Amino acid sequence: MLNIHNLSVSFGGEYLFEEIAFRLNAGDRVGLIGKNGAGKSTLLKLLSKDMPIDSGTIATEKNVKIGFLRQDIDFEQGRTVLEEAYHAFEEIKALEFKLDRINHQLAERTDYESEEYHKLMVDLNDFTHHYEIIGGYNYQGETEKILQGLGFKRKDFDKNTDTFSGGWRMRIEIAKLLLQSNDVLLLDEPTNHLDIESIIWLEQFLNNYTGAVVIVSHDKMFLDNVTNRTIEISLGRIYDYNKPYSQFLKLRSEIKEQQLNAQKNQEKEIQQAERLIEKFRAKSTKASMAQSLIKKLDKMERIEVDKDDNSVMNLRFPISITPGKVIAEINDLSKSYGDNLVLKNIDLLLERDSKTAFVGQNGQGKSTLAKIMVGELEHEGKCKLGHNVQIGYFAQNQAEYLDGRKTVLDTMIDAANEKNRSKVRDILGSFLFSGEEVDKYVKVLSGGERNRLALAKMLLQPFNVLVMDEPTNHLDIKSKNVLKQALQRFEGTLILISHDRDFLQGLTNKVYEFRDRKIKEYLGDIDYYLEQRKVADFRAIERKKNNTVKKVKTEKQLNSFEDQKKLKSLKNKLSAVESKISTLEKEISEIDHSLLMDYDATIAKANFFDSYQGKKKSLEDLMVQWEEITISLEEII
Repeated sequence: MLNIHNLSVSFGGEYLFEEIAFRLNAGDRVGLIGKNGAGKSTLLKLLSKDMPIDSGTIATEKNVKIGFLRQDIDFEQGRTVLEEAYHAFEEIKALEFKLDRINHQLAERTDYESEEYHKLMVDLNDFTHHYEIIGGYNYQGETEKILQGLGFKRKDFDKNTDTFSGGWRMRIEIAKLLLQSNDVLLLDEPTNHLDIESIIWLEQFLNNYTGAVVIVSHDKMFLDNVTNRTIEISLGRIYDYNKPYSQFLKLRSEIKEQQLNAQKNQEKEIQQAERLIEKFRAKSTKASMAQSLIKKLDKMERIEVDKDDNSVMNLRFPISITPGKVIAEINDLSKSYGDNLVLKNIDLLLERDSKTAFVGQNGQGKSTLAKIMVGELEHEGKCKLGHNVQIGYFAQNQAEYLDGRKTVLDTMIDAANEKNRSKVRDILGSFLFSGEEVDKYVKVLSGGERNRLALAKMLLQPFNVLVMDEPTNHLDIKSKNVLKQALQRFEGTLILISHDRDFLQGLTNKVYEFRDRKIKEYLGDIDYYLEQRKVADFRAIERKKNNTVKKVKTEKQLNSFEDQKKLKSLKNKLSAVESKISTLEKEISEIDHSLLMDYDATIAKANFFDSYQGKKKSLEDLMVQWEEITISLEEII
């Protein structure tokens, strides 16, 4: 599908990668890994033609469609969920505009015998036929089906996209990619902001996808569950193995060990040869032998060991004064967004030095409660912070608060005070911003680099309570490990919101699960919580929940006379609608055939166009009815 040959990209005279080559085939599900700034997102932009290449070639097979899920989604303000999703069908929407314009012209004109009128009729027929071929009569139903599969309700379809969180907007973008029927999917951090249910859905879709996929992700479990190939970008080179992430790491380690052993053996051979050369060089009878050994050494291909980029940030959160025993006291707290009640009558007591995890699906109120605690949201009920509590808050979209017009250095200097302004460059250095990198503008930084900068800013102000909402988004795997170690060393009170079990392990001693507007306390770490839920990880919770829902509905169907009665009625309605759809489709097909065989005679029939368009409109209405009845049936069964 895609053939990449001798591809090179450089910024400021330094190569991100140089003369790399690989091929993408149908069925390849590639995990593209590497530290932040290694060039992963850049490579996706090159493959999608969002960026011009410096040198090399990217050859694409004919008619291959490429879909690109970008790290930063930029939706146009004012569009509804459906309107945004419909942008997956640019050709269909363009044809709709043309058909609408032609129909308006035909309605206004009376020169039925003119050449212009005849041409409009021909165009109408051609465009209508093409519209049908590319799925013009089906795309709306298909869009609604995909959106519902991704968790949207019908009542959400007409809401503006800017009223949804980043995770829900990401689902709309994913829906658009799926509706486009792409041959290649390029996914940049697709699991950022997604809850576990959405991640499971995406895993299942990608495992059944027949095209090629390239995924940039720092979610180890997601990569292991989805990918069958790993490409690592490190120090300008790539390492390509047909293994998922964890198996790739093991294989890469084994290969490096073999290289080291081979290199040691070669070094011994070289040293032995050099000793013989020195020994034979002084003797005239052995001079030819010495020259032969020298030529042999010159021709020898030296074994190189793959180099690893082991540079990591250095992170230690500052502690301020000791607070009182009670960090936060919450009583009878409720929070609504319009008609949407998120939290209801919550009671919670957080004590000094506690390490707490907030877990649960998106939209259940985890981030909302965190924002209430730091004073960002109004609410009903009581939320009182304790004596001398000083909170350091890392929001889920923390990097978005950075000013893209500032440089990295200016961002830090503006946030510093007189006491620590002189330490700004040292702090940036510990976060891997050194030399000319501090003069980069924030707008050109990768998502991971912006997150590192946001973390660096936190070190400028001491605190004794740390609230972190999905802090690992955009961080590479090594940086995630460094952050985890820093949080393990943190001596204050910690509140963590995360869907990442690997990250949470060993960090907390209490878990609050958010579900159905309430919270439930588990007095133990994340493993204890999962053990109590009788599952191995968050994914299993979602699978268990879905199975339980299906089981309950089955029992309800068997035991409820009302449901059985409703079920029978819906099945009768469905059968009647399907019969009407079949009849109309047959009638429309016969008309289309008549138009092809004898266009002039067919359109000469009385009220032909009104009748023809009326049948198509009736078919659309019936398809909507069919979908509504089907959804009602699914809710019962």
